[in-house]
Amino acid sequence: MAAAVSSGRLGRGQDRFRSSTLLRHLVLALVGLVVVVLVLTATSDFRNAQLATMAYFGIAAGGLTVLTGLNGQLSLGHGALMAIGAYTTALLYQDAEPALPVIGVLAVSTLVASVIGALVGVAAARLHGPYLAGATLALAIAVPGIALFFNDTLGGEQGLNVLVPDVPDWFADIVFFVTANDVSRSKYIAYVGWLALIVTFVLLANLSRSRVGRVWRAVRDDEVAAEIAGIDLGRARVLAFVVSAAAAGLAGGVMAMAVRITAPSGFTITLSLGLLTAVVLGGLGSLFGALIGAAILTFLPQVVTGLGQDMGLNALRAAELAPLVYGLTMVAVVLLAPAGIVGNLRGWWRRRRESA
Repeated sequence: MAAAVSSGRLGRGQDRFRSSTLLRHLVLALVGLVVVVLVLTATSDFRNAQLATMAYFGIAAGGLTVLTGLNGQLSLGHGALMAIGAYTTALLYQDAEPALPVIGVLAVSTLVASVIGALVGVAAARLHGPYLAGATLALAIAVPGIALFFNDTLGGEQGLNVLVPDVPDWFADIVFFVTANDVSRSKYIAYVGWLALIVTFVLLANLSRSRVGRVWRAVRDDEVAAEIAGIDLGRARVLAFVVSAAAAGLAGGVMAMAVRITAPSGFTITLSLGLLTAVVLGGLGSLFGALIGAAILTFLPQVVTGLGQDMGLNALRAAELAPLVYGLTMVAVVLLAPAGIVGNLRGWWRRRRESA
């Protein structure tokens, strides 16, 4: 009897877990947090800096996944939106620590990028396809030039140095209690980046499974049918752009603290194209794919450069080899896995289950 009652409770718990999207995502976030703590504890400050880079690339790629993968809008200007978040953080972290804590500074950077994203989204609401891509490409080219025009405030070509925030005592105490290790500033920034990524992915994942996400997919799949069903196409596109811009602004804020300098050379069109290729490599519409793409964007160039130097190339030639290998990887994925890495793995798993 007791075994039957226990089995019934277990079954109800499993049903509740399957039916609750938020609960599943929170459990995955908790697992991810444990993995992040274990990895950051076991790695050096250099690896922590690389992981912080992967974190802000992942946040920006996650936002672009919502815009391009779920809503079908092609953006080539997300590097510019990252620049807005980065410069906002840099202005707040200049000569002394601001009155706001780190989470407040990142919130301001996210808000400023969201406002700019709303303005751009409203202006481009009637554009789609190559026209939207062209408009956002113009944004990517124009925004870094603003720093040159406002040279006194934004530092011009040299950019702005960013003061690395001190590690809060309460945060250091928690990490020491859990891991028995002290927290350096670089490790603290890595923690901030990955905590921001986990929170962002939980919010984006729940949003994509909500009614808003279903509206975005409807607009992406068939605009005429969506409009007949009563969906406001312009509002759906603007909302997707705002959400994506907010993620890019948050990523830019983390980038400013991780790189410790914000300059126009860090936000060229190459950054925007790199984010787009990361989303395509991982798989359009998949947040996990965005994370895989961010990992490739972060580690592949460094691995290739190291291999080039091991083969006898000098540092310059080894660095020039990295874009070639990255491009070949992109071509190989497009030819062999047109749905992206995650998309093709899902298709393979689905076919295997159907054939079993």
